[in-house]
Amino acid sequence: MNEEINSTENLRLRCSQLEKELIQSHNKLIKVLDGIAYIIARVVERRDSHSIGHQKRVSKLATDIAQEMKLPQDKIEGLTFASLVHDIGKVDLPIEIVVKPDKLFEIEFNLIKNHPKTGYEILKNIDFPWPIAEIVFQHHEKIDGSGYPRGLKGDEILIESKILCVADVVEAMSSYRSYRPAISIDTTLNEILKNKDILFEPEVVDVCIKLFREKDFKFE
Repeated sequence: MNEEINSTENLRLRCSQLEKELIQSHNKLIKVLDGIAYIIARVVERRDSHSIGHQKRVSKLATDIAQEMKLPQDKIEGLTFASLVHDIGKVDLPIEIVVKPDKLFEIEFNLIKNHPKTGYEILKNIDFPWPIAEIVFQHHEKIDGSGYPRGLKGDEILIESKILCVADVVEAMSSYRSYRPAISIDTTLNEILKNKDILFEPEVVDVCIKLFREKDFKFE
């Protein structure tokens, strides 16, 4: 009987040790991937000095929204990574369009609208533990189908992409750009509230506004 008890206890201890090792390995993998994502973000943003820090700030807001919504941890981790590289497709854009200080012509805007697809093509063959390429592909889609590049709507859009879309819009509107001054955060939040359940997922909008107005979220 004692031998059976000892054997069971040894097995339990071994399982506990293996679990700790798996958690440590997972955490190391996440740190490595985050480091890669930051490098990619820096490469993209070096082409436009006005967008430096954009992807990092978007990632922080998107992650906080996802946590407040109590998404599963694996979805939060995937969203954090995807939001750090969501503009990777812009590396394919002509630099004169990226930094243009005036309103874009239609042909130029159509090139901009293609960057989610370019990002998808860059990322699709990498075996991430999350659907990174698809999240990036969808981050400019709107729930009424008016987004781009595929005109997806409603439940066709991943929840991670719905969150990323709102975080991206809020950060971009409230930041200075070469073609316009920064818009106040209150005006920005009122704009996404006006388009709640039209362009943006209602719960995502509500949580985003809550973070700013009740939980003192600020962009660094």
